[in-house]
Amino acid sequence: MTATATSVDQPEQLGPEARPASRGARLVQRFGPAVVAALSGVLLYVSFPPRTLWWLALPAFAAFGWCLRGRTWKTGLRLGYLFGLGFLLPLLVWTGVEVGPGPWLALAFIEAVFVALVGAGIAAVSKLPGWPLWAAALWTAGEAARARVPFGGFPWGKIAFGQADGIFLPLAAVGGTPVLGFAVVLCGFGLYEIVRQVVEFRRTQVVRRGAAAAALLSFVLPVVGTFAARPLMSDTAEDGTATVAVIQGNVPRAGLDFNAQRRAVLDHHARQTERLAAQVKAGKVAQPDFVLWPENSSDIDPFSNPDARDVIETAVKAIGAPVSVGGVVAKDGKLYNEQILWDPDKGPGDTYDKRQVQPFGEYLPLRSLVGAINEDWTSMVRQNFSRGSEPGVFTMAGTKVGLATCYEAAFDWAVRDTVTDGAQMISVPSNNATFGRSEMTYQQLAMSRVRAVEHSRTVTVPVTSGVSAVIMPDGKITQKTGMFVADSLVQEVPLRSSETPATRLGELPELAIVLVAVGGLGWAVTARVRGRRSGDV
Repeated sequence: MTATATSVDQPEQLGPEARPASRGARLVQRFGPAVVAALSGVLLYVSFPPRTLWWLALPAFAAFGWCLRGRTWKTGLRLGYLFGLGFLLPLLVWTGVEVGPGPWLALAFIEAVFVALVGAGIAAVSKLPGWPLWAAALWTAGEAARARVPFGGFPWGKIAFGQADGIFLPLAAVGGTPVLGFAVVLCGFGLYEIVRQVVEFRRTQVVRRGAAAAALLSFVLPVVGTFAARPLMSDTAEDGTATVAVIQGNVPRAGLDFNAQRRAVLDHHARQTERLAAQVKAGKVAQPDFVLWPENSSDIDPFSNPDARDVIETAVKAIGAPVSVGGVVAKDGKLYNEQILWDPDKGPGDTYDKRQVQPFGEYLPLRSLVGAINEDWTSMVRQNFSRGSEPGVFTMAGTKVGLATCYEAAFDWAVRDTVTDGAQMISVPSNNATFGRSEMTYQQLAMSRVRAVEHSRTVTVPVTSGVSAVIMPDGKITQKTGMFVADSLVQEVPLRSSETPATRLGELPELAIVLVAVGGLGWAVTARVRGRRSGDV
């Protein structure tokens, strides 16, 4: 056996591959890793919002590391799939709130394939020196792939989005969600490796200094980096302040049929804006510089329906400030999810068309196949929404407001390019009424908190039915509403124009981590081929 194989493989006699001495031990060896893999995936889910148990991600990945280290890639594939299901099945249960378990299960089972592939890769690199580094890079590479394919990707469940309350959050300003997630996973795998080294030392009384140092660094460096990055978090106003109003009008009823009374949804938001105007006139609330309505606050096209236009104009004139209105607009035979800048004097002006439209929610890929499975599903998306092509930055009362509509908040590029296009603050207009009182709205709110730190911008989240919020550039929520209530939030917020390293670097940190993952896999494959040629494996 080669020196490398000896130094890495022999300690595995202590781990899950050890030869059992009893029937009970054989059962543990056979089923233990599978059970632990699934349960550690569940543990990772529990670390996500609305719970604030962010630190559970570390033991989750430590346990996952125990399952995978020293395994074959085929075993890693199976264990990775179980980990992925344990994590994604409960995380994504909200996708089946109104449409039944079919789409939810399909989404979770498909997304878990990415985690399975990552598991196979981690098993392959687990015999390399400093394996937590390669393993964490592979996890980030898997997230990068999942955020892009199929159908434009589905980044929901990125590790970074579970860390809005955690100590690692400042790392979002260093390299965005890839660096934040990489640090958490590296720390988790490092935790397992430290425990493994301690167990090995107690058994052999031999210290493998290189391996021990790599384990310690895997755990310590992300923590040290976190504290070094804290100065990047600031809520200091660089370009003055703006008084912003966030409107949550509520919907007539939750569920897929909330927009069956589309005029009622519009009326609710107009009425809440007029209530706010009355409070301003009475001196109870400060006059806002501008007002932000949610996505789909006017599901009636105000450009082709005079009654909807009149309702909006009445509300906008009452508040006496420009309003960003979320509308469903038909143009040239195409349908767009659009934000409309509505001025109290000039009427509608600039528009922003949502660019990352949601597959199976706003457009239906594989329509004929889906219809063959269940015709009711095709009726939910009768006409596909078209994509916009330009980033949305509205100039509202002198403030440049970047727009990332709902689902777009999950995509790094969709938020970042509003900031590089000059946004001094960000708004994430959303519509979560379809998903009832599920955890979805809290998961999405956590994304916006991470984006606030990532780009050092105030982020507002106007939602039709809640939870709407105002988030400072340091990720702290200063105001929020309840769910399924009509409410408004008014606050003076800081405006900023400086760019964080994450904003300036863009996709480079993610690319660098993916290259590390590829390098680790290449090393593992090369070592295996050489081992076969020499007869060591």
